[in-house]
Amino acid sequence: MPYDKELIAHKLIRWEHYLNNYKLPAWKELPDIGLYMDQVIALLGQYLDFIPMEDSKDKPVTPTTINNYVRLKVMPAPEKRKYYRVHIAFLIMIFTLKQGISINGLQQLLPSTADEEEIKNFYTSYVERLQEVGNFYTAQTRAAVQDILDPQVTDEGVVENVIIQSILQSGFSRIMAEKLLHLQDADPERVLELEKISDGRGRHPLGQLPEKEE
Repeated sequence: MPYDKELIAHKLIRWEHYLNNYKLPAWKELPDIGLYMDQVIALLGQYLDFIPMEDSKDKPVTPTTINNYVRLKVMPAPEKRKYYRVHIAFLIMIFTLKQGISINGLQQLLPSTADEEEIKNFYTSYVERLQEVGNFYTAQTRAAVQDILDPQVTDEGVVENVIIQSILQSGFSRIMAEKLLHLQDADPERVLELEKISDGRGRHPLGQLPEKEE
């Protein structure tokens, strides 16, 4: 079924406006009074309302998902079933990062310390970075969707092209992030040796393939 180009253009402009005005709460704005699970879910629902849901019954944040992150030690455990500022900060970062990274990646990337000052500094930097990336993303997207926004363009394939482009960009970005995380605490000599082994592998019958990254 073809897309309604006018509706897509409306949604893209609305999404751009939303991202340009979206800000995560600052550290001092996070509640530190000790919240129970249902209160945490309600709060995160307000902070992260841009995360898509498959249908009206689905929720981006559930007790099961939060308990899994605690069990996997991606975030600190609650204190006597209550969640404080540190926990809320972790959950905000987890649920905004999980769109483009694996659980293992989250474990490597997020602070493993229980030191509140270190977590505060990490979260504060993260909030700034998210806004910078959001502004960059909207500028790049605006340039990429000009054919959709232009009412004179009638090609029905422009929407599919943007969807495919977005998926490919997301995939390449995730691959790069995973590759960089894989280099955490890596032995440089070992990495370079693996590159030599990879570069020395056979050639494709129709010519040499691009070098494969390990």
